[in-house]
Amino acid sequence: MKFVVSVLLMILLSFLACLYLPWWSIAVVSFVIPLVIIQKPFMAFLAGFVALFLLWGGLTLLISTANNHLLAHKISMLVIKADAPLLLITVTAFIGGVVAAFSALSGSLFRRLF
Repeated sequence: MKFVVSVLLMILLSFLACLYLPWWSIAVVSFVIPLVIIQKPFMAFLAGFVALFLLWGGLTLLISTANNHLLAHKISMLVIKADAPLLLITVTAFIGGVVAAFSALSGSLFRRLF
């Protein structure tokens, strides 16, 4: 139950934070949630990854499908040297997930210190 609450809270607060703050505010949100909701370090890591993977993957897919993947085709040719917009969306979601996962792990381990 704590896992689901953590994931949903990270998704909601990260979305709201990114509306007004820079992209790295997801790390701050992912650090604070395990401080408030006590979890084992691995579960906090997993919750951070799942939350931001779903959030960034969903938002990127939503934005990309709105313009028929036009920009994603061009950027994927530049970044990954292949015409694969869905792979670019997956890479974007993975990057967000990794940032949030390590931030959540840091928050969980920081809580253990005190």
